[in-house]
Amino acid sequence: MMERRKSRVVYVGKIPLGGQHPIPVQSMLNVPAQDVQGNVEQARRLQAAGCDIIRVAVPDMEAVRLIGALKEAVSMPVVADIHFDYKLALESAAAGVDKIRINPGNIGEESRVKAVADTCRRLGIPIRIGVNSGSLEKEILAQYGHPTAEAMRDSALYHASLLEKYDFRDIVLSIKSSHVPTMVRAYELTAAACDYPLHLGVTEAGTERMGLIKSAMGIGALLLQGIGDTIRVSLTADPAKEVTAGIDLLRGLELRDNCATLVSCPTCGRTQVDLIGIASQVEERLRSVHKPVTVAVMGCVVNGPGEAREADIGIAGGKGKVALFKKGQVIRTVDEANAVEELMRELDTL
Repeated sequence: MMERRKSRVVYVGKIPLGGQHPIPVQSMLNVPAQDVQGNVEQARRLQAAGCDIIRVAVPDMEAVRLIGALKEAVSMPVVADIHFDYKLALESAAAGVDKIRINPGNIGEESRVKAVADTCRRLGIPIRIGVNSGSLEKEILAQYGHPTAEAMRDSALYHASLLEKYDFRDIVLSIKSSHVPTMVRAYELTAAACDYPLHLGVTEAGTERMGLIKSAMGIGALLLQGIGDTIRVSLTADPAKEVTAGIDLLRGLELRDNCATLVSCPTCGRTQVDLIGIASQVEERLRSVHKPVTVAVMGCVVNGPGEAREADIGIAGGKGKVALFKKGQVIRTVDEANAVEELMRELDTL
């Protein structure tokens, strides 16, 4: 198990971020703000997919009503995403939001920053500061010339200092870039400079395929160093796919112990069963399995009980037949057509 960075702990609703607590997966609703029912329905789908924390855009006062509707519909903490207008932050806090995403340096005079800090402190609402490589302060850009990792770190710490001035420290930082090496370095620098919890993500990562690859590289590189306290895999796709990707990323790094892990081999000329189809079915079925087991789907007996002997349970293909094994020992042979059902039935006994 990798050693986690020791960050302070803040609570988003009942979910702790930081310290050695589990890493929650976040996503953001993308239904137009005026469509309350549409947002509620999407939030329910995301919760069913395994989302831990949900964020919603609050572009105007009318949109504040989304917070109450979402709080009533789902048990996930709700984050209000706000740009520039501090009054939206105050109204969202009054509506019962669990966290506010706003940059103190963008909301105007100090009295406004103090009002948000005082309100959030009184109500126990943390603030996430979101730094993006495309929106750095002019002074910081002038110092570094372009959006470097150092510039992003300085911007994050600058915004945090505006809240610290009013004794507010329930802060979460995100330092996102679409350029993976810059994103990784910015988080490394920020992690070394403060003890605030870090929200990891690659911004504007792209469509489902490339966005998943870039997110896995950036988020994964940091988590392997013990850096990161919550994640969002940003995709130009259905937000439910962000949730699935985030959970799978944590599962692949063994940072989730309440789910099953699938290992499967690439096909080759020895394969005599529909391995791709079987593996896809097993992967889908395992999404509802909430126990720490490793399940192997292998193409032949060479790669089966041998190479996958450490798996808790698995199957290995033959000619129209499949060998079912536990910890490398074959327990019986079943027909290919029944392979998935037999595997899941045996898995239930573990």
